[in-house]
Amino acid sequence: MYFYFMKTLFKIIAGIALILFVAFFFIEKKSIPYDTLKEKYKMPSSKFIEIDGMNVHYSIEGEGTPILLIHGTGSVLQTWNAWSAALLKNNFKVIRLDLPAFGLTGPRSDNDYSAKTYVSFLDRFMQKIGIDSFAIAGNSLGGELAWKYAYTFPQKVSKLILVDPAGFYSAEKGNGAIVFKLAKIKWLAQLMSKMDTRILVNRTLEDVYFDDSKISDATKEMYYDMSLREGNRESFTARVQQIGNEPSLDVSKIQAPTLTMWGKQDELLDISLLSHFTKIPHHKEIVYDNCGHSPQEEIPAISVKDAIDFLK
Repeated sequence: MYFYFMKTLFKIIAGIALILFVAFFFIEKKSIPYDTLKEKYKMPSSKFIEIDGMNVHYSIEGEGTPILLIHGTGSVLQTWNAWSAALLKNNFKVIRLDLPAFGLTGPRSDNDYSAKTYVSFLDRFMQKIGIDSFAIAGNSLGGELAWKYAYTFPQKVSKLILVDPAGFYSAEKGNGAIVFKLAKIKWLAQLMSKMDTRILVNRTLEDVYFDDSKISDATKEMYYDMSLREGNRESFTARVQQIGNEPSLDVSKIQAPTLTMWGKQDELLDISLLSHFTKIPHHKEIVYDNCGHSPQEEIPAISVKDAIDFLK
């Protein structure tokens, strides 16, 4: 009886393995060469600078008060296009970049995507471009890096804007995006590093937006293409597996005047997490109804007006 059971179990496992192998054969997708993506997505304002062995993609536009805009996990500097245009009209110097692991910048050789390493990288980046006092706005991971930068270098940050920021997590109200859950499982993460990401990218955008009708075909194509940059699938899963392993910091020690924006229908970071940021001494908050995880993309005109009012 035992032998029959084990033989049957082995057949089932072998069958599942065969199905996974065949499925992988059909869903495997080669990376898009860097030069192809660079030619397609570089902007007139695009620049490149070497930091930590990476050719970092960034943009500086305008004259006036400097503001650094930091995107989130899996995103790119183009997430701030609408904000950038409005800020330029209001006399701000707008600095954007593709963070390590994402966009045209791509992966780090050491695979270290901890917030501490990111903050150190951002400080060296700002030093290299010669700006030592500035405002910061960040979304999601970018929001976490923004407030941790302000915590670490209080003398350099004039004002702080957090757009659905990460940095605090809830076991009960965890990240709702399926791609983050899959990337946490190591063997699935290895599969994801080779597979066609189109379905996952489209599903993640639907998780990010509350109103899916606002997701343009061009947006889907850009995020899909960038996910297939050489090394980006591997670095995405490496970053996701490091989420939640950071040491806790006391946000009440942040000195910069802070505005926190949150989409009420955020499925990635629940709005209940906003309560952590109300401990910042000089803090105000805005909650947007009928909006998801990225107000800078979903409701850009409304959110950037609030940002400019705060900055001025």
